[in-house]
Amino acid sequence: MDYLQENLPNLITWLSTNGLRILVIIIIAFIAKKFIGIFVRRLVNRVVNTNNNYSKEALKKRKDTLNRIFSVSIGAIIWILTAFMILQELGVQIGPFLAAAGIAGLALGFGGQYLIRDLISGLFIIAENQYRIGDIVSFDGTSGTVQDITLRMTTLRDLDGVVHYIPHGEIKRVSNSARDFSRVNFDIGVSYSSDLEKVIAVIDKVGQELSEDPAWKEAIIDPPKFLRVNDFADSAVMLKILGDTKPLRQWEVAGEFRKRLKLAFDKEGIEIPFPQRVIHQSNN
Repeated sequence: MDYLQENLPNLITWLSTNGLRILVIIIIAFIAKKFIGIFVRRLVNRVVNTNNNYSKEALKKRKDTLNRIFSVSIGAIIWILTAFMILQELGVQIGPFLAAAGIAGLALGFGGQYLIRDLISGLFIIAENQYRIGDIVSFDGTSGTVQDITLRMTTLRDLDGVVHYIPHGEIKRVSNSARDFSRVNFDIGVSYSSDLEKVIAVIDKVGQELSEDPAWKEAIIDPPKFLRVNDFADSAVMLKILGDTKPLRQWEVAGEFRKRLKLAFDKEGIEIPFPQRVIHQSNN
Protein backbone atom coordinates (compact mmCIF):
# COMPACT_ATOMS: atom_id res chain seq x y z
CA MET A 1 0.00 0.00 0.00
CA ASP A 2 2.83 2.36 0.89
CA TYR A 3 4.60 1.45 -2.39
CA LEU A 4 1.46 2.28 -4.36
CA GLN A 5 1.01 5.58 -2.55
CA GLU A 6 4.65 6.51 -3.14
CA ASN A 7 4.54 5.72 -6.87
CA LEU A 8 1.00 6.90 -7.57
CA PRO A 9 2.09 10.43 -8.56
CA ASN A 10 4.68 8.99 -10.98
CA LEU A 11 2.08 6.65 -12.45
CA ILE A 12 -0.38 9.50 -12.93
CA THR A 13 2.33 11.60 -14.55
CA TRP A 14 3.30 8.72 -16.89
CA LEU A 15 -0.34 8.06 -17.85
CA SER A 16 -0.89 11.75 -18.57
CA THR A 17 2.16 11.92 -20.83
CA ASN A 18 3.47 8.66 -22.27
CA GLY A 19 0.22 6.77 -21.71
CA LEU A 20 -1.76 9.48 -23.45
CA ARG A 21 0.69 9.45 -26.37
CA ILE A 22 0.37 5.64 -26.66
CA LEU A 23 -3.40 5.98 -26.76
CA VAL A 24 -3.12 8.67 -29.45
CA ILE A 25 -0.72 6.48 -31.46
CA ILE A 26 -3.16 3.54 -31.38
CA ILE A 27 -6.11 5.77 -32.36
CA ILE A 28 -4.11 7.30 -35.22
CA ALA A 29 -3.10 3.81 -36.38
CA PHE A 30 -6.76 2.71 -36.50
CA ILE A 31 -7.77 5.88 -38.34
CA ALA A 32 -4.83 5.64 -40.77
CA LYS A 33 -5.59 2.00 -41.55
CA LYS A 34 -9.25 2.78 -42.15
CA PHE A 35 -8.71 5.81 -44.40
CA ILE A 36 -5.79 4.29 -46.31
CA GLY A 37 -7.94 1.19 -46.86
CA ILE A 38 -10.76 3.37 -48.24
CA PHE A 39 -8.31 5.22 -50.51
CA VAL A 40 -6.78 1.96 -51.78
CA ARG A 41 -10.21 0.44 -52.49
CA ARG A 42 -11.29 3.51 -54.44
CA LEU A 43 -8.01 3.53 -56.37
CA VAL A 44 -8.30 -0.19 -57.16
CA ASN A 45 -11.93 0.22 -58.25
CA ARG A 46 -11.04 3.13 -60.51
CA VAL A 47 -8.08 1.36 -62.11
CA VAL A 48 -9.86 -1.98 -62.58
CA ASN A 49 -13.04 -0.36 -63.96
CA THR A 50 -11.02 1.17 -66.81
CA ASN A 51 -10.58 -2.33 -68.25
CA ASN A 52 -13.60 -3.09 -70.41
CA ASN A 53 -12.31 -6.44 -71.68
CA TYR A 54 -13.80 -8.42 -68.78
CA SER A 55 -17.30 -9.10 -67.51
CA LYS A 56 -18.69 -7.48 -64.36
CA GLU A 57 -18.17 -10.72 -62.44
CA ALA A 58 -14.53 -10.94 -63.54
CA LEU A 59 -13.91 -7.30 -62.59
CA LYS A 60 -15.46 -7.89 -59.16
CA LYS A 61 -13.16 -10.87 -58.55
CA ARG A 62 -10.17 -8.78 -59.62
CA LYS A 63 -11.15 -5.97 -57.25
CA ASP A 64 -11.74 -8.35 -54.34
CA THR A 65 -8.35 -9.98 -54.89
CA LEU A 66 -6.38 -6.72 -55.08
CA ASN A 67 -8.24 -5.20 -52.13
CA ARG A 68 -7.49 -8.30 -50.03
CA ILE A 69 -3.77 -8.26 -50.88
CA PHE A 70 -3.27 -4.53 -50.36
CA SER A 71 -5.31 -4.37 -47.15
CA VAL A 72 -3.31 -7.20 -45.54
CA SER A 73 0.04 -5.73 -46.64
CA ILE A 74 -0.77 -2.16 -45.58
CA GLY A 75 -2.24 -3.35 -42.27
CA ALA A 76 0.93 -5.28 -41.47
CA ILE A 77 3.14 -2.25 -42.18
CA ILE A 78 0.99 0.10 -40.08
CA TRP A 79 0.91 -2.21 -37.04
CA ILE A 80 4.66 -2.87 -37.21
CA LEU A 81 5.35 0.87 -37.18
CA THR A 82 2.80 1.32 -34.39
CA ALA A 83 4.49 -1.37 -32.30
CA PHE A 84 7.89 0.35 -32.66
CA MET A 85 6.42 3.72 -31.63
CA ILE A 86 4.72 2.18 -28.57
CA LEU A 87 7.98 0.48 -27.53
CA GLN A 88 9.72 3.81 -27.76
CA GLU A 89 7.10 5.43 -25.52
CA LEU A 90 7.56 2.60 -23.03
CA GLY A 91 11.22 3.52 -22.79
CA VAL A 92 12.49 0.57 -24.79
CA GLN A 93 15.38 1.43 -27.06
CA ILE A 94 14.41 0.22 -30.53
CA GLY A 95 17.90 0.74 -31.96
CA PRO A 96 19.19 -2.65 -30.74
CA PHE A 97 16.02 -4.29 -32.08
CA LEU A 98 16.63 -2.78 -35.51
CA ALA A 99 20.29 -3.78 -35.43
CA ALA A 100 19.37 -7.32 -34.37
CA ALA A 101 16.74 -7.47 -37.10
CA GLY A 102 19.34 -6.40 -39.64
CA ILE A 103 21.79 -9.08 -38.49
CA ALA A 104 19.04 -11.72 -38.42
CA GLY A 105 17.93 -10.65 -41.89
CA LEU A 106 21.49 -11.00 -43.19
CA ALA A 107 21.78 -14.44 -41.61
CA LEU A 108 18.44 -15.56 -43.01
CA GLY A 109 19.17 -14.05 -46.40
CA PHE A 110 21.30 -17.01 -47.41
CA GLY A 111 18.34 -19.33 -46.85
CA GLY A 112 15.68 -16.83 -47.80
CA GLN A 113 15.98 -17.19 -51.57
CA TYR A 114 12.82 -19.30 -51.53
CA LEU A 115 10.91 -16.53 -49.76
CA ILE A 116 12.18 -13.96 -52.28
CA ARG A 117 11.22 -16.31 -55.11
CA ASP A 118 7.71 -16.71 -53.68
CA LEU A 119 7.26 -12.94 -53.34
CA ILE A 120 8.50 -12.16 -56.86
CA SER A 121 6.34 -14.92 -58.36
CA GLY A 122 3.36 -13.56 -56.39
CA LEU A 123 3.92 -10.08 -57.81
CA PHE A 124 3.86 -11.43 -61.37
CA ILE A 125 0.74 -13.52 -60.68
CA ILE A 126 -1.09 -10.47 -59.31
CA ALA A 127 0.15 -8.08 -62.01
CA GLU A 128 -0.74 -10.49 -64.84
CA ASN A 129 -4.16 -11.27 -63.31
CA GLN A 130 -3.63 -15.01 -63.79
CA TYR A 131 -6.40 -15.87 -61.33
CA ARG A 132 -8.58 -14.23 -58.69
CA ILE A 133 -10.27 -15.13 -55.42
CA GLY A 134 -13.23 -17.35 -56.28
CA ASP A 135 -11.71 -18.86 -59.44
CA ILE A 136 -11.31 -22.62 -59.79
CA VAL A 137 -7.72 -23.37 -60.75
CA SER A 138 -5.31 -26.28 -61.04
CA PHE A 139 -1.63 -26.11 -60.06
CA ASP A 140 0.25 -29.11 -61.46
CA GLY A 141 -2.49 -31.53 -60.42
CA THR A 142 -3.75 -29.72 -57.30
CA SER A 143 -7.18 -28.25 -58.03
CA GLY A 144 -9.64 -26.20 -56.01
CA THR A 145 -11.33 -22.87 -55.43
CA VAL A 146 -9.04 -19.92 -54.68
CA GLN A 147 -9.93 -18.81 -51.16
CA ASP A 148 -7.10 -16.40 -50.45
CA ILE A 149 -4.09 -14.83 -52.17
CA THR A 150 -1.14 -13.16 -50.46
CA LEU A 151 2.17 -12.05 -51.91
CA ARG A 152 3.73 -15.33 -50.73
CA MET A 153 1.15 -18.04 -51.35
CA THR A 154 -2.29 -19.02 -52.60
CA THR A 155 -4.87 -20.96 -50.57
CA LEU A 156 -7.05 -23.52 -52.36
CA ARG A 157 -9.97 -25.60 -51.10
CA ASP A 158 -10.79 -28.70 -53.13
CA LEU A 159 -14.12 -30.53 -53.52
CA ASP A 160 -13.38 -32.71 -50.48
CA GLY A 161 -13.01 -29.59 -48.34
CA VAL A 162 -9.24 -30.03 -48.00
CA VAL A 163 -7.30 -26.75 -47.85
CA HIS A 164 -4.02 -26.53 -49.80
CA TYR A 165 -1.41 -23.84 -49.09
CA ILE A 166 0.76 -23.39 -52.18
CA PRO A 167 3.82 -21.05 -52.20
CA HIS A 168 3.93 -19.02 -55.39
CA GLY A 169 7.48 -20.10 -56.14
CA GLU A 170 6.28 -23.72 -56.39
CA ILE A 171 3.70 -22.92 -59.08
CA LYS A 172 4.98 -23.93 -62.51
CA ARG A 173 1.73 -24.04 -64.45
CA VAL A 174 -1.69 -22.52 -63.78
CA SER A 175 -4.92 -23.81 -65.35
CA ASN A 176 -7.85 -21.46 -64.75
CA SER A 177 -11.37 -22.84 -65.28
CA ALA A 178 -13.08 -19.47 -64.75
CA ARG A 179 -11.32 -17.07 -67.12
CA ASP A 180 -13.64 -15.12 -69.47
CA PHE A 181 -15.92 -18.12 -70.19
CA SER A 182 -16.25 -21.85 -69.54
CA ARG A 183 -17.12 -24.69 -71.88
CA VAL A 184 -19.45 -27.69 -71.97
CA ASN A 185 -17.38 -30.37 -73.68
CA PHE A 186 -18.28 -34.07 -73.70
CA ASP A 187 -18.91 -37.07 -75.96
CA ILE A 188 -22.07 -39.13 -76.18
CA GLY A 189 -22.51 -42.47 -77.93
CA VAL A 190 -25.47 -43.53 -80.07
CA SER A 191 -26.24 -46.82 -81.73
CA TYR A 192 -24.81 -47.57 -85.20
CA SER A 193 -28.39 -48.14 -86.37
CA SER A 194 -29.45 -44.59 -85.38
CA ASP A 195 -30.33 -41.95 -87.98
CA LEU A 196 -27.47 -39.49 -87.42
CA GLU A 197 -29.29 -36.55 -88.97
CA LYS A 198 -32.20 -37.11 -86.59
CA VAL A 199 -29.83 -37.46 -83.62
CA ILE A 200 -28.03 -34.23 -84.53
CA ALA A 201 -31.36 -32.39 -84.85
CA VAL A 202 -32.48 -33.63 -81.42
CA ILE A 203 -29.17 -32.60 -79.80
CA ASP A 204 -29.29 -29.10 -81.28
CA LYS A 205 -32.98 -28.70 -80.38
CA VAL A 206 -32.38 -29.68 -76.74
CA GLY A 207 -29.44 -27.26 -76.51
CA GLN A 208 -31.47 -24.41 -78.00
CA GLU A 209 -34.42 -25.05 -75.68
CA LEU A 210 -32.07 -25.08 -72.69
CA SER A 211 -30.56 -21.73 -73.71
CA GLU A 212 -34.05 -20.20 -74.01
CA ASP A 213 -35.19 -21.46 -70.59
CA PRO A 214 -35.44 -18.46 -68.21
CA ALA A 215 -33.79 -20.51 -65.46
CA TRP A 216 -30.71 -21.23 -67.60
CA LYS A 217 -30.36 -18.59 -70.31
CA GLU A 218 -28.28 -16.25 -68.14
CA ALA A 219 -25.70 -19.01 -67.66
CA ILE A 220 -25.34 -19.92 -71.35
CA ILE A 221 -23.33 -17.95 -73.90
CA ASP A 222 -23.49 -20.43 -76.80
CA PRO A 223 -25.96 -23.36 -76.58
CA PRO A 224 -24.53 -26.90 -76.41
CA LYS A 225 -24.75 -28.43 -79.88
CA PHE A 226 -23.37 -31.14 -82.13
CA LEU A 227 -19.81 -30.47 -83.31
CA ARG A 228 -18.63 -33.61 -85.13
CA VAL A 229 -18.57 -37.39 -85.23
CA ASN A 230 -15.66 -37.91 -82.89
CA ASP A 231 -15.04 -41.66 -83.06
CA PHE A 232 -16.31 -45.06 -84.13
CA ALA A 233 -16.23 -47.02 -80.88
CA ASP A 234 -16.86 -50.73 -80.42
CA SER A 235 -20.53 -50.34 -79.54
CA ALA A 236 -21.41 -46.76 -80.48
CA VAL A 237 -20.85 -43.79 -82.74
CA MET A 238 -19.30 -41.11 -80.53
CA LEU A 239 -20.58 -37.57 -81.05
CA LYS A 240 -18.78 -34.48 -79.76
CA ILE A 241 -20.97 -31.83 -78.09
CA LEU A 242 -19.70 -28.33 -77.37
CA GLY A 243 -21.14 -25.13 -75.87
CA ASP A 244 -19.98 -22.01 -73.99
CA THR A 245 -21.22 -20.85 -70.58
CA LYS A 246 -20.55 -18.11 -68.08
CA PRO A 247 -17.45 -18.83 -65.93
CA LEU A 248 -17.90 -21.78 -63.53
CA ARG A 249 -21.39 -22.61 -64.85
CA GLN A 250 -20.26 -25.38 -67.21
CA TRP A 251 -20.82 -28.28 -64.79
CA GLU A 252 -24.40 -27.44 -63.88
CA VAL A 253 -25.30 -26.60 -67.48
CA ALA A 254 -23.75 -29.87 -68.70
CA GLY A 255 -25.66 -31.84 -66.04
CA GLU A 256 -28.99 -30.27 -67.00
CA PHE A 257 -28.26 -30.77 -70.70
CA ARG A 258 -27.46 -34.48 -70.19
CA LYS A 259 -30.72 -34.95 -68.27
CA ARG A 260 -32.81 -33.31 -70.97
CA LEU A 261 -30.93 -35.14 -73.71
CA LYS A 262 -31.61 -38.53 -72.12
CA LEU A 263 -35.33 -37.72 -71.86
CA ALA A 264 -35.39 -36.53 -75.49
CA PHE A 265 -33.57 -39.66 -76.70
CA ASP A 266 -36.05 -41.88 -74.84
CA LYS A 267 -38.94 -40.00 -76.41
CA GLU A 268 -37.49 -40.25 -79.93
CA GLY A 269 -36.42 -43.89 -79.55
CA ILE A 270 -32.71 -43.09 -79.88
CA GLU A 271 -30.58 -45.72 -78.21
CA ILE A 272 -27.56 -44.93 -76.05
CA PRO A 273 -25.77 -48.29 -76.29
CA PHE A 274 -23.69 -50.00 -73.65
CA PRO A 275 -20.80 -52.41 -74.22
CA GLN A 276 -22.02 -55.80 -75.39
CA ARG A 277 -20.30 -59.14 -75.89
CA VAL A 278 -21.44 -61.82 -78.32
CA ILE A 279 -20.63 -65.43 -77.29
CA HIS A 280 -20.67 -68.22 -79.88
CA GLN A 281 -21.26 -71.71 -78.48
CA SER A 282 -19.74 -74.69 -80.26
CA ASN A 283 -21.63 -77.97 -80.45
CA ASN A 284 -18.40 -79.98 -80.55
